[in-house]
Amino acid sequence: MEKSSKTEIKSALILFITAVVWGCAFVAQSVGGELVGPYTYNFIRYLIGGLVLIPVIIFRDKKSISHKPVTKKEKKDLLTAGLICGIILCVATNLQQVSFTLGSTAGNAGFLTACYIIIVPIIGIFFHKKVGINIVISVIIAVVGLYLLCIDGPLKFNAADTCLLLCALAFSFHIITIDNFGNRVDGVRLSSMQFFIAGLLSFIPMIVWDMHMDITLVFGIGRFFVDYHSLIPILYGGIMSCGVAYTCQIIGQKGLNPSVASLIMSLESVFSVLAGLVILGELLTLKETIGCLLLFAAVVLAQINIFKKKETK
Repeated sequence: MEKSSKTEIKSALILFITAVVWGCAFVAQSVGGELVGPYTYNFIRYLIGGLVLIPVIIFRDKKSISHKPVTKKEKKDLLTAGLICGIILCVATNLQQVSFTLGSTAGNAGFLTACYIIIVPIIGIFFHKKVGINIVISVIIAVVGLYLLCIDGPLKFNAADTCLLLCALAFSFHIITIDNFGNRVDGVRLSSMQFFIAGLLSFIPMIVWDMHMDITLVFGIGRFFVDYHSLIPILYGGIMSCGVAYTCQIIGQKGLNPSVASLIMSLESVFSVLAGLVILGELLTLKETIGCLLLFAAVVLAQINIFKKKETK
Protein backbone atom coordinates (compact mmCIF):
# COMPACT_ATOMS: atom_id res chain seq x y z
CA MET A 1 0.00 0.00 0.00
CA GLU A 2 1.32 3.42 -0.96
CA LYS A 3 2.17 5.94 1.72
CA SER A 4 -0.48 8.39 0.45
CA SER A 5 -3.16 5.68 0.66
CA LYS A 6 -2.16 4.82 4.22
CA THR A 7 -2.32 8.51 5.15
CA GLU A 8 -5.79 8.85 3.64
CA ILE A 9 -7.07 5.77 5.47
CA LYS A 10 -5.62 7.03 8.76
CA SER A 11 -7.17 10.47 8.23
CA ALA A 12 -10.53 8.92 7.34
CA LEU A 13 -10.49 6.83 10.53
CA ILE A 14 -9.68 9.91 12.63
CA LEU A 15 -12.60 11.80 11.08
CA PHE A 16 -14.81 8.74 11.60
CA ILE A 17 -14.00 8.96 15.33
CA THR A 18 -14.84 12.66 15.15
CA ALA A 19 -18.27 11.85 13.73
CA VAL A 20 -18.90 9.26 16.45
CA VAL A 21 -18.05 11.70 19.25
CA TRP A 22 -20.14 14.50 17.71
CA GLY A 23 -23.05 12.15 17.14
CA CYS A 24 -23.05 11.03 20.76
CA ALA A 25 -22.73 14.67 21.83
CA PHE A 26 -26.24 15.46 20.58
CA VAL A 27 -27.85 14.24 23.81
CA ALA A 28 -25.27 16.07 25.94
CA GLN A 29 -25.77 19.33 24.02
CA SER A 30 -29.55 19.12 24.27
CA VAL A 31 -29.52 18.41 28.00
CA GLY A 32 -26.70 20.86 28.75
CA GLY A 33 -28.34 23.67 26.80
CA GLU A 34 -31.62 23.22 28.66
CA LEU A 35 -30.01 23.05 32.10
CA VAL A 36 -27.51 25.92 31.93
CA GLY A 37 -28.68 27.95 28.93
CA PRO A 38 -27.54 27.45 25.30
CA TYR A 39 -24.96 30.23 25.16
CA THR A 40 -23.71 29.54 28.68
CA TYR A 41 -23.21 25.94 27.64
CA ASN A 42 -21.15 27.02 24.62
CA PHE A 43 -19.14 29.47 26.72
CA ILE A 44 -18.26 26.84 29.33
CA ARG A 45 -17.57 23.93 26.97
CA TYR A 46 -15.28 25.96 24.72
CA LEU A 47 -13.21 27.21 27.62
CA ILE A 48 -12.94 23.67 28.97
CA GLY A 49 -11.96 22.45 25.50
CA GLY A 50 -9.18 25.03 25.30
CA LEU A 51 -7.91 24.31 28.81
CA VAL A 52 -7.75 20.51 28.51
CA LEU A 53 -5.50 20.83 25.46
CA ILE A 54 -2.86 22.93 27.25
CA PRO A 55 -1.29 19.91 29.03
CA VAL A 56 -1.33 18.06 25.70
CA ILE A 57 0.54 20.94 24.04
CA ILE A 58 3.14 21.02 26.84
CA PHE A 59 3.62 17.24 26.66
CA ARG A 60 4.00 17.27 22.86
CA ASP A 61 6.53 20.11 23.09
CA LYS A 62 8.62 18.19 25.64
CA LYS A 63 8.58 15.10 23.44
CA SER A 64 9.45 17.24 20.38
CA ILE A 65 6.49 15.86 18.44
CA SER A 66 4.65 19.14 17.95
CA HIS A 67 4.90 21.79 15.28
CA LYS A 68 5.85 24.60 17.64
CA PRO A 69 5.85 27.94 15.80
CA VAL A 70 9.34 29.44 15.69
CA THR A 71 9.50 31.87 12.80
CA LYS A 72 7.48 35.05 12.55
CA LYS A 73 5.51 33.60 9.65
CA GLU A 74 4.62 30.43 11.60
CA LYS A 75 3.39 32.47 14.54
CA LYS A 76 1.38 34.71 12.23
CA ASP A 77 -0.18 31.69 10.49
CA LEU A 78 -1.19 30.15 13.83
CA LEU A 79 -2.69 33.40 15.11
CA THR A 80 -4.55 34.01 11.84
CA ALA A 81 -5.90 30.45 11.69
CA GLY A 82 -6.91 30.51 15.36
CA LEU A 83 -8.76 33.82 15.03
CA ILE A 84 -10.60 32.83 11.86
CA CYS A 85 -11.53 29.35 13.10
CA GLY A 86 -12.58 30.67 16.52
CA ILE A 87 -14.82 33.37 15.07
CA ILE A 88 -16.40 31.01 12.54
CA LEU A 89 -16.91 28.29 15.17
CA CYS A 90 -18.62 30.76 17.50
CA VAL A 91 -20.90 32.04 14.72
CA ALA A 92 -21.79 28.53 13.50
CA THR A 93 -22.63 26.96 16.85
CA ASN A 94 -24.54 29.97 18.15
CA LEU A 95 -26.55 30.24 14.92
CA GLN A 96 -27.53 26.65 15.56
CA GLN A 97 -28.59 27.57 19.10
CA VAL A 98 -30.61 30.51 17.76
CA SER A 99 -32.44 28.14 15.41
CA PHE A 100 -33.56 26.06 18.38
CA THR A 101 -34.87 29.14 20.21
CA LEU A 102 -36.82 29.98 17.03
CA GLY A 103 -38.47 26.57 17.08
CA SER A 104 -36.35 24.43 14.77
CA THR A 105 -36.83 20.69 15.07
CA ALA A 106 -33.92 18.32 15.69
CA GLY A 107 -34.53 16.74 12.27
CA ASN A 108 -34.32 20.04 10.41
CA ALA A 109 -31.23 21.01 12.42
CA GLY A 110 -29.47 17.75 11.58
CA PHE A 111 -30.31 17.92 7.88
CA LEU A 112 -29.72 21.61 7.19
CA THR A 113 -26.53 21.85 9.27
CA ALA A 114 -25.09 18.89 7.34
CA CYS A 115 -25.70 20.75 4.09
CA TYR A 116 -22.06 21.79 4.39
CA ILE A 117 -21.40 18.62 2.38
CA ILE A 118 -22.87 20.51 -0.60
CA ILE A 119 -21.31 23.88 0.15
CA VAL A 120 -17.74 22.69 0.82
CA PRO A 121 -17.12 21.31 -2.71
CA ILE A 122 -18.52 24.51 -4.23
CA ILE A 123 -16.27 26.74 -2.10
CA GLY A 124 -13.37 24.35 -2.71
CA ILE A 125 -13.53 25.03 -6.44
CA PHE A 126 -12.48 28.62 -5.78
CA PHE A 127 -9.47 27.28 -3.84
CA HIS A 128 -8.54 24.96 -6.73
CA LYS A 129 -9.69 21.82 -4.90
CA LYS A 130 -10.48 19.15 -7.46
CA VAL A 131 -13.97 17.64 -7.19
CA GLY A 132 -14.20 14.24 -8.89
CA ILE A 133 -17.34 12.69 -10.34
CA ASN A 134 -17.44 10.18 -7.49
CA ILE A 135 -17.54 13.01 -4.93
CA VAL A 136 -20.39 14.73 -6.79
CA ILE A 137 -22.39 11.48 -6.83
CA SER A 138 -21.46 10.82 -3.19
CA VAL A 139 -22.79 14.23 -2.15
CA ILE A 140 -26.08 13.61 -3.97
CA ILE A 141 -26.47 10.20 -2.30
CA ALA A 142 -25.57 11.71 1.09
CA VAL A 143 -28.16 14.48 0.76
CA VAL A 144 -30.86 11.91 -0.02
CA GLY A 145 -29.69 9.81 2.93
CA LEU A 146 -29.70 12.81 5.26
CA TYR A 147 -33.21 13.74 4.16
CA LEU A 148 -34.51 10.22 4.84
CA LEU A 149 -32.70 10.12 8.17
CA CYS A 150 -33.59 13.56 9.51
CA ILE A 151 -36.77 14.86 7.87
CA ASP A 152 -40.21 13.51 8.65
CA GLY A 153 -42.60 15.03 6.12
CA PRO A 154 -42.14 18.05 3.83
CA LEU A 155 -39.27 20.46 4.52
CA LYS A 156 -40.67 23.92 5.21
CA PHE A 157 -38.30 26.88 5.43
CA ASN A 158 -38.71 29.52 8.11
CA ALA A 159 -36.49 31.89 10.09
CA ALA A 160 -35.03 29.03 12.13
CA ASP A 161 -34.09 27.10 9.02
CA THR A 162 -32.45 30.19 7.53
CA CYS A 163 -30.23 30.31 10.62
CA LEU A 164 -29.36 26.65 10.07
CA LEU A 165 -28.37 27.23 6.45
CA LEU A 166 -26.15 30.11 7.58
CA CYS A 167 -24.75 27.73 10.20
CA ALA A 168 -23.95 25.20 7.44
CA LEU A 169 -22.26 27.96 5.44
CA ALA A 170 -20.17 28.92 8.47
CA PHE A 171 -19.13 25.30 9.11
CA SER A 172 -18.16 25.04 5.43
CA PHE A 173 -15.77 27.97 5.78
CA HIS A 174 -14.46 26.40 8.99
CA ILE A 175 -13.61 23.20 7.10
CA ILE A 176 -11.99 25.14 4.24
CA THR A 177 -9.96 27.28 6.68
CA ILE A 178 -8.63 24.19 8.44
CA ASP A 179 -7.74 22.66 5.07
CA ASN A 180 -5.85 25.84 4.18
CA PHE A 181 -3.87 26.15 7.42
CA GLY A 182 -3.81 22.52 8.63
CA ASN A 183 -0.41 21.63 7.19
CA ARG A 184 1.19 24.93 8.23
CA VAL A 185 0.38 25.05 11.94
CA ASP A 186 0.29 22.74 14.94
CA GLY A 187 -3.16 21.16 15.03
CA VAL A 188 -3.48 20.96 18.81
CA ARG A 189 -2.44 24.60 19.25
CA LEU A 190 -4.90 25.68 16.58
CA SER A 191 -7.67 23.70 18.23
CA SER A 192 -7.01 25.15 21.68
CA MET A 193 -6.78 28.70 20.34
CA GLN A 194 -10.05 28.46 18.42
CA PHE A 195 -11.85 27.23 21.55
CA PHE A 196 -10.67 30.15 23.70
CA ILE A 197 -11.73 32.63 21.02
CA ALA A 198 -15.11 30.94 20.44
CA GLY A 199 -15.70 30.73 24.19
CA LEU A 200 -14.87 34.37 24.85
CA LEU A 201 -17.06 35.50 21.96
CA SER A 202 -19.93 33.33 23.29
CA PHE A 203 -19.72 35.38 26.48
CA ILE A 204 -21.63 38.21 24.74
CA PRO A 205 -24.84 36.29 23.84
CA MET A 206 -24.60 34.50 27.20
CA ILE A 207 -24.83 37.81 29.06
CA VAL A 208 -27.52 39.24 26.75
CA TRP A 209 -29.89 36.28 26.40
CA ASP A 210 -29.09 33.66 29.06
CA MET A 211 -28.42 36.14 31.89
CA HIS A 212 -30.60 39.02 30.65
CA MET A 213 -27.82 41.60 31.06
CA ASP A 214 -27.26 40.67 34.71
CA ILE A 215 -23.47 40.20 34.75
CA THR A 216 -23.50 39.19 38.42
CA LEU A 217 -24.95 35.82 37.35
CA VAL A 218 -21.56 34.99 35.84
CA PHE A 219 -20.26 34.31 39.34
CA GLY A 220 -22.90 31.62 39.76
CA ILE A 221 -21.63 29.48 36.90
CA GLY A 222 -19.62 27.40 39.37
CA ARG A 223 -22.83 25.81 40.66
CA PHE A 224 -23.17 23.86 37.42
CA PHE A 225 -19.97 21.97 38.29
CA VAL A 226 -21.37 20.58 41.54
CA ASP A 227 -24.64 19.40 40.02
CA TYR A 228 -24.29 15.90 38.57
CA HIS A 229 -27.04 16.48 35.99
CA SER A 230 -25.31 19.50 34.44
CA LEU A 231 -21.70 18.41 35.08
CA ILE A 232 -21.81 15.32 32.82
CA PRO A 233 -23.08 17.07 29.66
CA ILE A 234 -20.72 20.01 30.28
CA LEU A 235 -17.68 17.76 30.64
CA TYR A 236 -18.65 15.67 27.63
CA GLY A 237 -19.18 18.78 25.55
CA GLY A 238 -15.92 20.37 26.71
CA ILE A 239 -13.57 17.39 26.79
CA MET A 240 -14.96 15.01 24.17
CA SER A 241 -16.91 17.13 21.68
CA CYS A 242 -14.42 20.02 21.76
CA GLY A 243 -11.08 18.81 23.11
CA VAL A 244 -11.11 15.44 21.34
CA ALA A 245 -13.42 15.71 18.30
CA TYR A 246 -12.54 19.16 16.98
CA THR A 247 -8.84 18.41 17.44
CA CYS A 248 -9.32 15.14 15.55
CA GLN A 249 -11.03 17.13 12.81
CA ILE A 250 -7.98 19.37 12.37
CA ILE A 251 -5.57 16.42 12.41
CA GLY A 252 -7.74 14.21 10.19
CA GLN A 253 -8.34 16.84 7.54
CA LYS A 254 -4.61 17.11 6.80
CA GLY A 255 -4.60 14.03 4.62
CA LEU A 256 -7.92 14.42 2.82
CA ASN A 257 -9.73 16.51 0.27
CA PRO A 258 -12.09 18.82 2.24
CA SER A 259 -15.11 17.51 0.28
CA VAL A 260 -14.34 13.93 1.32
CA ALA A 261 -13.67 15.08 4.89
CA SER A 262 -17.05 16.83 5.07
CA LEU A 263 -18.81 13.65 3.90
CA ILE A 264 -17.17 11.55 6.61
CA MET A 265 -17.98 14.11 9.31
CA SER A 266 -21.63 14.21 8.16
CA LEU A 267 -21.90 10.70 9.62
CA GLU A 268 -22.46 12.45 12.95
CA SER A 269 -26.15 12.47 11.95
CA VAL A 270 -26.09 8.68 11.78
CA PHE A 271 -24.34 8.33 15.12
CA SER A 272 -26.70 10.80 16.79
CA VAL A 273 -29.57 8.52 15.79
CA LEU A 274 -27.67 5.43 16.92
CA ALA A 275 -26.86 7.16 20.22
CA GLY A 276 -30.56 7.77 20.71
CA LEU A 277 -31.14 4.10 19.96
CA VAL A 278 -28.63 2.96 22.61
CA ILE A 279 -29.02 5.67 25.29
CA LEU A 280 -32.69 6.63 24.96
CA GLY A 281 -34.08 3.35 23.63
CA GLU A 282 -35.40 4.95 20.44
CA LEU A 283 -36.15 2.73 17.44
CA LEU A 284 -35.04 3.22 13.84
CA THR A 285 -37.76 3.30 11.20
CA LEU A 286 -37.24 1.69 7.80
CA LYS A 287 -36.82 5.17 6.24
CA GLU A 288 -34.15 6.14 8.79
CA THR A 289 -32.34 2.82 8.30
CA ILE A 290 -32.20 3.40 4.52
CA GLY A 291 -30.94 6.93 5.20
CA CYS A 292 -28.11 5.60 7.37
CA LEU A 293 -27.12 3.03 4.76
CA LEU A 294 -27.10 5.65 2.00
CA LEU A 295 -24.84 7.92 4.07
CA PHE A 296 -22.37 5.11 4.69
CA ALA A 297 -22.50 4.20 0.98
CA ALA A 298 -21.77 7.83 0.04
CA VAL A 299 -18.70 7.93 2.29
CA VAL A 300 -17.38 4.65 0.86
CA LEU A 301 -17.93 5.86 -2.72
CA ALA A 302 -16.08 9.10 -1.97
CA GLN A 303 -13.08 7.04 -0.84
CA ILE A 304 -13.10 4.63 -3.81
CA ASN A 305 -12.91 6.56 -7.07
CA ILE A 306 -14.47 4.14 -9.55
CA PHE A 307 -14.36 6.86 -12.22
CA LYS A 308 -10.63 7.44 -11.92
CA LYS A 309 -9.76 6.17 -15.40
CA LYS A 310 -12.30 8.44 -16.99
CA GLU A 311 -11.09 11.60 -15.28
CA THR A 312 -8.40 13.79 -16.77
CA LYS A 313 -5.38 14.30 -14.63
